[in-house]
Amino acid sequence: MSSRVAAFFDVDHTLIEVNSGRKWVEHLRATNKISVADMLKAVWWLAQYRLSILDYDAVTEEVVKSYAGQSVAEIESEVVAWFDEEIKPTICRQSFERLAWHRAQGHVTVMLTSGVVFSTKPLQELLGIEHLLCTQVEIREGTMTGRYFPPACYAGGKLSAAADLAEREQLDLSKSFFYTDSFSDLPMLEAVGHPRVVNPDPRLKRHAVHTGWGYETWRA
Repeated sequence: MSSRVAAFFDVDHTLIEVNSGRKWVEHLRATNKISVADMLKAVWWLAQYRLSILDYDAVTEEVVKSYAGQSVAEIESEVVAWFDEEIKPTICRQSFERLAWHRAQGHVTVMLTSGVVFSTKPLQELLGIEHLLCTQVEIREGTMTGRYFPPACYAGGKLSAAADLAEREQLDLSKSFFYTDSFSDLPMLEAVGHPRVVNPDPRLKRHAVHTGWGYETWRA
């Protein structure tokens, strides 16, 4: 019988105080890699994401397609520099504290995010999180193909990814923790024994108050 306890952590507005997608769009615009029109479209998607009404798989398909033919090594190099400058300063101090507490309890730590490996791996490595569950993209011979493997690690897709890991690692979700800000993560919040709401979006905040979960405010 599964007996190990895990602590799952979302990324945006949870481990970090900002939305990394917004930061990446701002970076692309500042380096003239996207047009104003594409930037505005991305901002609209981000607003829908915050309201948990985004068709995430449709957006993921469109965004990943735009990277077809790009070198993975070049993307990784650009992301590492961006991460050091734009994301590292936004890591919440409570992220370090809570991860340290879970490790002291002997819990397995997991980053559970809708992002892709390029944008999330640096944070995982910096925080020393054991497992990374994220949206998977297709890579062939060091090059992006422009395709991903659905479903994205979003909403029910997060729960599926977590359940698969739980089976492989003998984790007991009913005794585990999940930290997130997003109402779209409700399936996963309801699957764990210890839901933890952090910096919630408006819908999740209302739900957390109504259910008695409460919520926390984390800051960099």
